[in-house]
Amino acid sequence: MRFRDRAGRLQDGYSRQCPSCEVVLFFAEDSLHPFIKRAMRNARKVRKELREAEMARLLVPDAPAAPSRSFEGRRRTAGRSE
Repeated sequence: MRFRDRAGRLQDGYSRQCPSCEVVLFFAEDSLHPFIKRAMRNARKVRKELREAEMARLLVPDAPAAPSRSFEGRRRTAGRSE
């Protein structure tokens, strides 16, 4: 059975109980099990991508704010007078 967990949690020394068979799985960097190795490698990759995206977001200045749409359609038309 496959189950998902957050990449931030899946670090060396993390353990989790399987929801179907209730066996406790231990995640270690030096594990010999290929599925554990793959999960640890994928979690490292995701954490790295998240850090890079966060750094890019911090380094790039915010884009100018779009005008508010709250008054869209309430403007006075050119031919109308009061």
